[in-house]
This record gives sequence, structure tokens and C-alpha cells, in this order.
Amino acid sequence: MTHDYTRKGGVVHTEIMLPPHALPSFSDRSTLWNSVELYEKAGNAQLAREIDAALPIELSREEQIRLVREYCSSQFVSKGMCVDFAIHDTNSGNPHCHIMLTMRPLDERGAWAAKSKKEYDLDENGERIRLPSGRYKTHKVDLTGWNNKDNTLLWRKAWADFTNDFLERNGSPERIDHRSNAERGIDEIPTVHMGVAACQMEKKGIATEKGELNRNIQKANRLIREIRAQIGKLKEWIADLFKAWETAPEQPQQSPGLAKLLMKYLSVQREKSRKYSQRWQQQHAADELKTIAAAVNYLSEHGISNLDELDAALSSVSDKAYSIREGMKTAEQRMKGLQKLMEYGRNYQTYKPIHDELKKLQNGWTNKRDKYEEAHRAELTLWDAANRYLHANLPKGTKTLPIAEWEQEYTALKAQREAEYDTLKETRAEVAELQKIRRCVDIALRADQPEQSRAKRHEQER
Repeated sequence: MTHDYTRKGGVVHTEIMLPPHALPSFSDRSTLWNSVELYEKAGNAQLAREIDAALPIELSREEQIRLVREYCSSQFVSKGMCVDFAIHDTNSGNPHCHIMLTMRPLDERGAWAAKSKKEYDLDENGERIRLPSGRYKTHKVDLTGWNNKDNTLLWRKAWADFTNDFLERNGSPERIDHRSNAERGIDEIPTVHMGVAACQMEKKGIATEKGELNRNIQKANRLIREIRAQIGKLKEWIADLFKAWETAPEQPQQSPGLAKLLMKYLSVQREKSRKYSQRWQQQHAADELKTIAAAVNYLSEHGISNLDELDAALSSVSDKAYSIREGMKTAEQRMKGLQKLMEYGRNYQTYKPIHDELKKLQNGWTNKRDKYEEAHRAELTLWDAANRYLHANLPKGTKTLPIAEWEQEYTALKAQREAEYDTLKETRAEVAELQKIRRCVDIALRADQPEQSRAKRHEQER
């Protein structure tokens, strides 16, 4: 396949970095990658590894290039890989780099060497193990270590370290982190990767399934953050009250009754309103009675009579929010998987007739087959990607694609997510009610303090 990138926009820098024993001619992009392709004989050979990385907008273009260069030199060129990187920036706030890495090592003459070798499996006597086919059992030994899956984490961490070092040197407070939300202790639902097609559609104002999923995830995360923050403040407030109660000179036998404190709040508010007009007093009294009635009803419905029970109720609300959030995480994860299955499943079915037609042309009629393949290159590429993904993610022996079942499951999960979001909103309303109770209790408790203590506290607050 021949690719022409001469009209591609937004390419602001390209560069090839070579290890010491590479041929100087590899500094030319065509020479390098044509050499790679000519050496590989297998039809399914992997020709390159690609790494994509977002570049900090806080760095200048020169600093961005230096960052990529130093990172590639440290992580790849020093290990013997040839690096071909390009920096893209279309002034849309998303500068990024594409790093292409060669898969084979180079020997001291600059020729491509083996990536791996086969070794015979031996039995307990040190003898080679013969298979029923008559051949000997072997295993593959990687000669470079470049394919080790642990490299993914190492390379991601190295990118974060290099980027943060550059940001610090340039006086920027911004930092990046290669770890997942869970590893960082951020208890949020992760969003899905949009991809180029979905991003372009969203920019044109066309709502996509992925975009909608991300908007709902972000909305749920905001709600969860709000609930957790409010519950944290309430728990801290109750802990302070318990501490003050335990260190009081005359410690009561149990924590203060909330009904009594709410009545005290009502009398304090009535006393305060005496300096205003009678009409204002009536309106104010009616508003306060509504507040207290709602608070008393909430406490009665939830069996809360004192601070100990209020603390337990807060823990229950927190547990409920946590349970809902975990359910949403599971549902969102499954929805992401279903989206990919449906996307690839539709592509597989749509372009399978084109693939089948190509298979008919494989024996003989070579010129006709090549023309057909060239004319339908995009569709065949999409079918091949779908075929590989479905083979890797569906049970062996799957004959038909259950796309209708996937769509039904996705719709059900979507409805479940909306119901759980409504439950989260109800939980937030509960927390808001508890915040109102806190305000009333605070005012009542301050009114019970001696005048001197109130004056001292007022002075501290000032």
C-alpha cells in the first residue's frame, strides 16, 4: 500500500533519531521504512510500534521538541531502536506527537538482526520433547526485551517524569500523572476515549454515542464529588461537636437531642426578629417553621434523635452513594465494551460482502484482484480491523454476531444509569437537608454558650 502524506496539515516538526550503529541512509524516512518492510517476509509481520503522547501547551514549540527528543533518546535510541517522530498541532489546543519505533535490533554492521529465537523444550531428563506431529516442542525467546508488556508502564512513567521536569524548569505549576484514577486514589468513573471520528462529529455539533456517554459520566462525577465533599464537611462538623462535648466541664450522659436543639433554634430566630416589623416577623416565622417542619419530618422518617444517630445516618448516606457509584462504574465499563463490539460488529457485517468478493478473485485474475483491492482499500481495512477485534474478544466458535442483543443490553444499561443518576440526585437532596439541620443546630448551640465564650469566638472569627 502506498500512502501520500504531502497534503497533511498541522505537521510542525518531523525528525529521525538513530542509534550509533544504524546506517546513515536511514536518516531518510523512505529508506528507513522501506528497508524495514523489505526485510520482513511474514504477511502478518509487525513493522513498527507507535506511541502517541499529548504535549503540554504550557511549553514553547522549541521546548516541546526538546522534550520529545530527550524522551526518545533516553527510552528508545539508547536501547538500539530507530525513532521517527512527528509533532502535530492544528492550533486546536491539542498539540501531540506520534513516535514510530522499529521492532528489530541492528547488528554492528547496521543490518537488521533477529528479534527472537526458538529454543527446544526439555523434559526432566534434559531430552527434547517430541510432539504427535513428529516435531519437537519449542518456545520463543525474545532477544531485545522491547516486547515486554511491563514496558508500557515504564514508558508512560518516563513520559510523565520528563514532562514534569520540563514544566518545573519552565516555572509552570502544571503536572501530569501516568497513573489511572484508581491508582491515584481518585474515586471517579473514567471517561471513554473518543477517537478521531467521534471528535470530528462532535465539533460539527453532531452528538455521538461516545460523546453522550462521556457527558453523562462527567455529570455523574460532578454529582459524586459534591455529595462526598458535603458529607465530609458534615462528618467533620459532628466530630468537632463530639470533641467539644467530651471535653465539656459538665459532660452530659448522652449527645444533645436534635429536636430540642431545633426548638431552641426557633426561639433564637423569633428573638432576633423582634427588632423588625410585625409583617416581616410573620413572614420570617412562617419560613422558619417550614424549615423546622421539614427538618423534624426528615429526622422522624429516618429515626434520628441525637448526634450519634445523625452520624450513623451520614455514614449510611455515604455508603449508599458509594454503592450507587460502584454500580455505575460497572455499567459504564460494560457500556464501553458494548460500544466497541457494536461498532466492529456493524463494520464486519457491512464490509463482509466486499471481503468475500475479494476472496473469489484470489485464484487467477491477479490484475483484476489488485484493482478491486485498490478500489475498496478503506472498506477492506475496516473489515480486517473488525475481524481481528471480534476474534480476540468473542468466545471461540461464535458463528453469528448478536448485535441486536448487544443493542438491547446497551439500552437497558443506559436506562439503569439514568435511574442510578436520579437516585444520586435524591442522595444529594438528603445531604442538602442534613446541611440545613446542621445550620439550625449550630445556631442553637451557639445560643447556649455563655456570653463570654460567644464574644471570644466572635473575636476569633474576626
